[in-house]
Amino acid sequence: MSASHEIPLRRLRVRSADTMTDRLRVLRRRWRTLLRLSLGPATAYFFATHVLDHRQAFFAPVACVIVLIAGAGLRGRTSYELVLGVSIGVLVGELLILGIGRGAWQMALIVTLTVTIATLLGLKGLALTQAANSSVLLAAVVPAMGAGNPAITRFLDALVGGAVGLAMILLIPRNAVRDIDREVQVFLNRLGGILSRIAQSLRTIDASLADLALQEARSMQPLVESMTSTAANVSEIARMSPMRWRQREHVETYVSTVHDLDNAVRDARVMARKASALLRHGEPVPAGMDQAIDALARAIGIFADDLSERDDFEEARQQLVEAARMATAALPEAMTMNSAAIAAQIRSLAADLLYASGYSRDEIDERLE
Repeated sequence: MSASHEIPLRRLRVRSADTMTDRLRVLRRRWRTLLRLSLGPATAYFFATHVLDHRQAFFAPVACVIVLIAGAGLRGRTSYELVLGVSIGVLVGELLILGIGRGAWQMALIVTLTVTIATLLGLKGLALTQAANSSVLLAAVVPAMGAGNPAITRFLDALVGGAVGLAMILLIPRNAVRDIDREVQVFLNRLGGILSRIAQSLRTIDASLADLALQEARSMQPLVESMTSTAANVSEIARMSPMRWRQREHVETYVSTVHDLDNAVRDARVMARKASALLRHGEPVPAGMDQAIDALARAIGIFADDLSERDDFEEARQQLVEAARMATAALPEAMTMNSAAIAAQIRSLAADLLYASGYSRDEIDERLE
């Protein structure tokens, strides 16, 4: 076989190995999900069968799995609505089936009416989907002889399964601090990289680097949205789950920073845009401005460490203040609009992180004067 054929094969093997490594890493992170899925459905089925004495209690484990898979990571109210959606789908479906029987046209009618009623009750999204799925399953599965009133038994089974699923989420919760820390650290690392690229663009007089930094900053919006959603979820977990109560204070520290981090990346976008404009227009680069931006990037790294280790942020605050001071000192007397804007964004980004560290607005104004 020629070398030209060997290279693609080697690349394919490496890519496959990387993919399997990633899958194993994901699997290790999902051990809580696996534990919930092993205990939850079995518990729901045992309770419905041996405590409620239901002969055909398949809806209890089914509802439990639905909540564990679709409800994991959702906020509390949405999870409750999911349980309610499944239960309502079961109840409405069975009541209709008692009157009109089972069949293709009956299924069409049952699904339509179930979705209509669920919508009028304010259910939407996953809850509405699961209500429809439940009604379809009911129309397709014939209850066993002597299993009691299926409308009541299956409705109770769905409630039992949903309740057990919610209990599993609270008793075997995600690691709230670890989950929010993972996203925040990725965010801060990328933000620091963007600032370093802006500083490099000023040092090398290369507008294309500033444009690349701007593109990277714009691409962070999905990460901001994911971080905001995770912050809301882990905040509820830390508040509701007894297993995570001791994490509440640390989680709230993260949650309180999310809005300021969003503002910080907006500042970085403006900074990159102004740096690009300054370089494209051939304006002089203020001496030391690149060093101020580098100092800001280093301060973000220190801030990330302090946030993760629950430190007092004092070193990070000092570095942020120093970066703002350096930016102001770098401005020449004959400044341009773009150079002044870059310095202003350095100060603004430093202020956002100082506020995230717990400083009040008055304290920030005093330190940055």
